[in-house]
Amino acid sequence: MGQDQTKQQIEKGLQLYQSNQTEKALQVWMKVLEKGSDLVGRFRVLGCLVTAHSEMGRYKEMLKVDIPSQGAMGGPGGYARPGNRAGWLLNPRLPCSFLRILYLTGWWLVLSAYYPRGQFAVVQIDTARELEDADFLLESYLNLARSNEKLCEFHKTISYCKTCLGLPGTRASAQLGGQVSLSMGNAFLGLSLFQKALESFEKALRYAHNNDDTMLECRVCCSLGSFYAQVKDYEKALFFPCKAAELVNDYGKGWSLKYRAMSQYHMAVAYRLLGHLGSAMECCEESMKIALQHGDRPLQALCLLCFADIHRSRGDLETAFPRYDSAMSIMTEIGNRLGQVHVLLGVAKCWMARKVLDKLSQLKLHCLSEGIYRSKGLQRELRTHVVRFHECVEETELYCGLCGESIGEKNSRLQALPCSHIFHLRCLQNNGTRSCPNCRRSSMKPGF
Repeated sequence: MGQDQTKQQIEKGLQLYQSNQTEKALQVWMKVLEKGSDLVGRFRVLGCLVTAHSEMGRYKEMLKVDIPSQGAMGGPGGYARPGNRAGWLLNPRLPCSFLRILYLTGWWLVLSAYYPRGQFAVVQIDTARELEDADFLLESYLNLARSNEKLCEFHKTISYCKTCLGLPGTRASAQLGGQVSLSMGNAFLGLSLFQKALESFEKALRYAHNNDDTMLECRVCCSLGSFYAQVKDYEKALFFPCKAAELVNDYGKGWSLKYRAMSQYHMAVAYRLLGHLGSAMECCEESMKIALQHGDRPLQALCLLCFADIHRSRGDLETAFPRYDSAMSIMTEIGNRLGQVHVLLGVAKCWMARKVLDKLSQLKLHCLSEGIYRSKGLQRELRTHVVRFHECVEETELYCGLCGESIGEKNSRLQALPCSHIFHLRCLQNNGTRSCPNCRRSSMKPGF
């Protein structure tokens, strides 16, 4: 397949993809990888595949062909054995022309069948290096950063974004610099580094304004909506996705439907937080409709989570639970670990809202929530659950009267006195008292 035919097939795939015929588009692009010999065309196809699999959440569904167990590449000690992954392909001792041999012999499909989405981006980097094109190298590192962002590998995302920013000036730097800043901001937000996240988002927004990039501006506005939802400024959390929706209406005739779906989802989240549950449901339904049409599994999971939160806010817990379950199923399937945490938080809030839990179960839930909010750096929610945890401890009297620490939170040796008050055994041994520290009754009679 020559250069002109490769371009035609790439365009054909893009047209199919934009008309929501995703599977047909993937088939066209995979044929280009199988039959094409133009490295630039292959680079572009790799970028299309990275984007498509990202939007569909297909991080684990790249197994198309089994790698042979014998032969030049799959025998004992061969390059294609499991566990070796892409390490052999990145071996600096191999000549660059080795990649070209893979392309020309058709082994590319066999290899691509074995790599998850992130590895396509890794191989794309090698293609850019072989082409000796700085613009391609920047684009491929950005794709690798985005791959890790989708998999919630936020530290890796930041590292690859910094690599992008550290590359020498290229023609693409002005165009892609804003997207690099956006990806870095999303990673900082995932790590709850709010100041750094805001700085990155504002930088991305400046790129968008300076280059009249309304698509980038739309994406940044959605991320800012998520930012302000987390820091609990719900008015701004609604303002920014509404701005994104305006951009879609004004400029988005030729855009992918994902931009409208994305803005509607973030509006739904903000409306729910503001208590406008009817508007939240309408926006979420529209977003879900587009996500189903486009096969966007990550967005489907987020919409299911939002639906569940809306039903929980209405007090309809029986409807909320199965939606949390469906959201968790997709989040687990696609590898969205941060989304899984949000699902677990929603389920915990449902159980708390039922008010039928015994005090010990409530104590355990507050302890779990405290750990989650502490890891996310959400101080306001953390303080709330710490206070409720200690209230449950006092109500159940599950604390040691000598050291004041809670009992039942972790494994420890206890001693019950004849008065039925319970203490840490070590505390009683260190105290040496002959009466109960709580009620002062004699403790001469051994406890159990």
